[in-house]
Amino acid sequence: MTDLSHAAVTGDLVEDTTDFFAPVSADVVDGLIGSYQAERQRIEYLHEMMTGGGYSGALWHFMEANTSDQGRYYTSNIESLMKLEPAIASLNASYWGRALSLTDVYDCMPQKRRQEWTDQIRNPMGKKAERRFRADGEGDEERWAIHPLPEFEEASVRSTLNDLLLARSQFFAERVDGIFRNLSGEHVTNQPQGFGMRMIVANMLTSYDSINYDRAGYLNDLRCVIAKFMGREEPRHGDTGPLLEIFRRRTGDWHEVDGGTIRMKMYKKGTCHIQVHPDMAWRLNAVLASLYPLAIPASFRTKPKARAKSHKLFGRPLPFSVINLLHSMRSEPCTPTRTDRWSEPRPPLTDCKWALRFDYGNHSAVVKEEAERVLAMIGGVRRNKNAHVWFDFDFNARPVLDEIVLSGCIPDQKAHQFYPTSVELGTQLIELADIGPTHRCIEPEAGVGGLADLMPKDRTRCIEISELHCNVLRAKGYDVTQADFLEWAETTNERFDRVLMNPPFSEGRWQSHTKAAGRLIADNGNLTAILPASAKGKDLLPGFDHEWSSVIDNAFAGVSVSVVMLKATKQ
Repeated sequence: MTDLSHAAVTGDLVEDTTDFFAPVSADVVDGLIGSYQAERQRIEYLHEMMTGGGYSGALWHFMEANTSDQGRYYTSNIESLMKLEPAIASLNASYWGRALSLTDVYDCMPQKRRQEWTDQIRNPMGKKAERRFRADGEGDEERWAIHPLPEFEEASVRSTLNDLLLARSQFFAERVDGIFRNLSGEHVTNQPQGFGMRMIVANMLTSYDSINYDRAGYLNDLRCVIAKFMGREEPRHGDTGPLLEIFRRRTGDWHEVDGGTIRMKMYKKGTCHIQVHPDMAWRLNAVLASLYPLAIPASFRTKPKARAKSHKLFGRPLPFSVINLLHSMRSEPCTPTRTDRWSEPRPPLTDCKWALRFDYGNHSAVVKEEAERVLAMIGGVRRNKNAHVWFDFDFNARPVLDEIVLSGCIPDQKAHQFYPTSVELGTQLIELADIGPTHRCIEPEAGVGGLADLMPKDRTRCIEISELHCNVLRAKGYDVTQADFLEWAETTNERFDRVLMNPPFSEGRWQSHTKAAGRLIADNGNLTAILPASAKGKDLLPGFDHEWSSVIDNAFAGVSVSVVMLKATKQ
């Protein structure tokens, strides 16, 4: 199991929580108040006309004549239909919801407060609790389970909204407190002094084996708090649901979430085990100490001493809007489909059984562009016919998309030097390699298999450092080893007849990778590689015959790089 205590955290950590919230104008409700008052007047006028003007009898005939025989049994009488108080309560609920959506306060609220507001908006007239009889026997006591929603009046709206805006920093602390209070009391892993690196939340699944979204809100709060510490966009309320759906399908396995700042594992009984980075744990306790200064020991809210850095390639965090769009992708039909039973079957636009498309909805062009970049990175081929866009895959991409949703990251292109080999360039290299029917092949730094896709699958080995890329390669059916190629080449005793590679170019790394690959070649075998144009003519591998191609300009999309192909045959 990965130990997060030695992992570095990407991004700039935010130390001052006062920087979390941008100033918001308090004068955001003028138009909403005017619209509410106009709509309320229309409701009151309609109520007066229908109940006091003698129109109720006429309206009854409209309802009687325009209701089906079955529906007639469920038609309300006019008096019940035109009650004014429930209609005004519904109007209040609608406008309170709109007022909250004008700012970020709803998303900033801790789960407990958010649930209280949601309950009131869903039950604007309130909901009474069961009556309790008083001990003195003089009567019974009536209480509210859900208090009625306040009237949408200008004074109350402005004061409530201003109070909520000013309380956002307090909400941040309440979020942390809510997370701590909802840790399982039955597990000794959870410490009463504060947050540890490990914690357990129970009851994440209902008795029907579905996600308990009320409880999921506390995990979402934890992700929001850590996102604030990371200076990153927060997940919206409900964004943790897709993660839990994946956990439920993969119970008992650890999953790194949000760039490795959190690791989570769910069990079938609904308990969720959480491991947070030590840089996050002490910050959580520091926030908790602002509410309970005497309850949290100093050792729990003190920054841990620096530890030795581990050399790990971190991924690039994706916006949560992009992650949600990728999670909601739908299958593109590859067989004829009917829209109804009367129409002729509609022919499919693709014959690819693993094709995917974006879900319906108005998606931001920027979000779609980033999502398309991710899909291309994992091997999706964009298709467009009559303005209908989908992506063909030659493997089942859903498990790979699950990994992206879980981690929230993709490999950083510059850190991983991931510049995929085009089909044209790869085809030239394959022809140069002259692969025979019995040759064993290997592609170092395989990426998503740009070269391997053109090589014999049953005789090809792929070496790749990125876990995500390894998942893509395995989904394609390749023999994959996840490793740093230079380290692996130093220790392996395996030898191959053909080595085909597109090594990283930056900082001269292509030289060390080419020399390491040369040590893997069997007698009479050869190495073919795509190298920077400056390599042409150099004696890179002593004891090998070198054959060079002409220089090829602009070989990779998005970068101006000239390359040359090398065929080095072992003498």
